[in-house]
Parts: sequence; C-alpha cells; structure tokens
Amino acid sequence: MNPGLEQGGSAPAPFEQEETKNVRYAYGVTSALLLGGAALSLATGLPVGAQIAQNDAQQMQSVAPRGAHASFADLVQQLQPAVVNISTRQKIQVRSGNPFAGTPFADLFGDQGGGQATREAQSLGSGFVISADGYVVTNNHVVTADGRGQIESITVTMADGTEYPAKLIGRDAPSDIAVLKITATKPLPYVPFGDSRSARVGDWVIAIGNPFGLGGTVTAGIVSAVYRNTGAGGAYDRYLQTDASINRGNSGGPMFDLKGQVIGINNAIFSPTGGSVGIGFAIPAETAAPIVAKLIKGETIDRGYLGVQIQPVTEDVADSLGLAHNRGELVQTVQPGQPAANAGIQPGDIVLKVDGKEVSREQTLSYIVANTAPGKRIPIELIRNGKRMTLTATVAKRPGEEELAAQQFNPNQPQGDDQFNQPQRQGEGLVEKSLGLSVLPMNAQIARQLGVPDNTSGLVISVVDQSSDAGSKGLQRGDIVLSANYTDVKTVAELEAIVRAAKAEGRAAVLLRIQRRGQPAAYLPVRMR
Repeated sequence: MNPGLEQGGSAPAPFEQEETKNVRYAYGVTSALLLGGAALSLATGLPVGAQIAQNDAQQMQSVAPRGAHASFADLVQQLQPAVVNISTRQKIQVRSGNPFAGTPFADLFGDQGGGQATREAQSLGSGFVISADGYVVTNNHVVTADGRGQIESITVTMADGTEYPAKLIGRDAPSDIAVLKITATKPLPYVPFGDSRSARVGDWVIAIGNPFGLGGTVTAGIVSAVYRNTGAGGAYDRYLQTDASINRGNSGGPMFDLKGQVIGINNAIFSPTGGSVGIGFAIPAETAAPIVAKLIKGETIDRGYLGVQIQPVTEDVADSLGLAHNRGELVQTVQPGQPAANAGIQPGDIVLKVDGKEVSREQTLSYIVANTAPGKRIPIELIRNGKRMTLTATVAKRPGEEELAAQQFNPNQPQGDDQFNQPQRQGEGLVEKSLGLSVLPMNAQIARQLGVPDNTSGLVISVVDQSSDAGSKGLQRGDIVLSANYTDVKTVAELEAIVRAAKAEGRAAVLLRIQRRGQPAAYLPVRMR
C-alpha cells in the first residue's frame, strides 16, 4: 500500500464500485458499490440562515428509541425532504453484434463503426442537499461515467418529485466524493454534517436513499464498527460500518444520527450476493466535510505523500518481532528520491507512529500521511532490526493518479488484478476506445521492471482488451509503444492526438512500433474501432 494511494452504492457496486472496487478478503466474498439502475454506484462553509430540512435546528430533537416498538417517523419526516435521487444519462461504447462489422457490408445493419456502437445508458444513486441554495453531495462514482462512457446530463429529483438539472461543481476520486449544484426559485430543505468522531458502536443510525431505483427508502440500524478498515487499501479505507440495510442505489445517500445530522455518506456494501447482508460502509463526516468544503470553493485538494509501499503487521510478523498485535505497518519498498528515502526509511522497517499518531488498522500510515499538509516536517517512530528509532521526514505533495499507477506497475501481475489499470481514463479515453489499450507513460522505475534501459521512452501497455484487434494480434501487458504512425509518443495525450488525426483522415488503422522484453522492436498495424 502506498501512503499516497489514498480512495452502498449505485447500481453495480467499492468493493464493486458500487461500481467495482474489490475488497480482497481471504474468503473471497465480493463487495459492491451501490449505484442503481440500468447502467453502470469540518466546517462546511455553507450559507448561513438556510432552513434545515423543513424545520429549525431547534426542532431536530434527538429521538431515542426505547424498545422494539419505537418509531423514527417524526425524525424521518424532517430529514427526507433533503435527500435526493440522482440520475445520469450517458453515452457508452459497446461491442456491436453485427456479423459484418468492419466490412463493406456493415452499413446494412446500421453499423459503420468497426464493431462498436453507441448506446445510451443511465445510472441511479442518492445524494443530499447541504445548503439552502442547492449544493448537493454524493459519491463520485454515482456521477462519473465508466471509462467507456461520457456523461450527457445529471438530474436531481427531490423527495416531492421536483426535478432539477444539476451542474458538477467538483469531484474527488480518491475519497469518492462529488458535489453538484442545483438552482431553485426558493430555499431548499437541507441537512448539516454532524460529528462522526462521537459515533459509538451500538448508536442508532438511519439511512435514506434510492435503492434499486425504487425512490426514497428509509432503513435503520446501528453503528457496527467505527473506522473500519476493509483491506482494500488507501488513505480512505476508513469507514463507519452499519447493519442498516444499504443496497445498490444507496450510494451517495446520507447516514443520519438521531440528531438529524449526517455522520456518513453511504458508499459500499460487503456482500456475497450483491444485496445487503447487513454489512454496509459509509464515508465518515469528518473525512467528507472538509473535502466538500474545498470542492465548493474550487480549491485544490492536496494530500501528503511519503513514497513507500506498506502492509499491515500480521500476527506472525508481530510475534516474530515481539510487537503488539494490530499495531504498526511494515515497509515493503521505498521510492528513490521521495521523502521516506530522504529521511532514511528502509524496506523492512516497522513504522509505529507518524507525527505522534499511532499506526493501526483503524489509523493507517496512509490515512495519517494523506491528511498531513505537504511541506510539514514530521517525526516517524519505527523499529529496525529490533531497535527503536525516530526519523524526520518532510511530507511531499501526493502525485497524480497516473504517476502513482506508474510507480505500482508490475508487468507480471494479471491485468484484471491491477487496481491501477485505468489511469488514462482521466483523459478522453480515446486510446482505450479506439485501440483497446490502456497505457501508462514510461519512467525509469517501470523500465527497470521491464528489463529495458532506464532512458527508454514511450508508453507501456497495462491492459489489453482481448476482443480488440490489438488483443487478437497478441499485444500484452508490459509491451511498450515506442511510436505511432512514425511519430514518437511519450504521453497518452500524444497518442490520442495521433489516433484522432488518423480518424479524421479516414484511416482504419494505426501503425504502432512495439518493444517487447527480450525482443527487437517491431511495427504492428492495429485496426481502430
């Protein structure tokens, strides 16, 4: 795990995010992000004087159920008007069933796209209004099209059925949070963020959302765990767990405490079936609220970074070193030239504390570092060869997703298991759509992993769509694209520009020069789709 690699759902499911984020448990049970529908899952700085839901804050009385027959009805009546359904309309490229695709007879079936067709798709999720002037919070995966799709529109539907077109104000993929804006002629009902830090196991919670596209649905339960680490990795693998039923389409919806405050954003479920089995996860308000405030202000979200890959200290490791269980993390690798390396941290070190905070399953090194301001000097307490020592590191700014993906590239890892196999999708995704390839810019680290000179330039293939022409011609993960149509390529944008130009000229293929480990470079024409 990398401290810089910081990230129930909508229709499909983080841990299927609610489309698909995989939770790697030993017993292999799938989990799901909570997007619904056909397709595809602080200080808030909010305006003062807005109404809270339909009532004043003073009316948000704690409803403490006593006994099995107590009712949440009064509280739900106050809260539900601020909970919304979110639907997106998008266009997505799909494989065509045309048997003559790519031939002169393709147009007989209305398909001239070389086996590709554009289809309209929808996704459904949930969200909640946090200000009277219409700011809406949801999950990023609810409003972000799949890599093959393009968002056409976002619609927010209020509890009373009123629909508003929504504008995407900002989104943050690592934390899976997005903010929308709708405009109404009157102040809207809204709900405030609460203090998730005060949540205790056993507290009552209420979840309101849009499971399976059914519309406003209310479920209740208790907090099952606080700061649950699911094993998915990253700085935001730190959730509130609940047994309140959360299903596909609940993604982005609020989890309320009995004061009517949002203490979590429903985000994922853990399930062997895709349906709720009483294990749901919500992003804590203490994590979400500061990010939401920055997105509203248009501020950049900077995260700290050390440049190490880590793993939890298992019981066996702890016993072999005489350490307490569930404490500390083991450094696996250290990135050259990064803060950890500069501070003298080495592979095999056991990190116990970072900036005075104990490292544990509930408070990982990734979480601590990501939430530390870049530029800050922090003490790092560790054990090396049985000796305790303290080093000082200056936290750097977390690199972009593409650079992080390059750092983690393993040419021998099955492409389906590579959680960083879609970095180019933050662009147009034209290379993937047209050539069936996911690519990463080369760097010295990847070059060493591939066994080629450090100064090799080009794009390394991370994923190949086996149904594409590139797949049928044997291109594979770890191959290097040196040039396209006789023009050297070093960035995804450069390859996209060549593909775009070829399409504009009516060409059916692009000539790639490919370098494979242990073999001379060779030219290979790849048909576009």
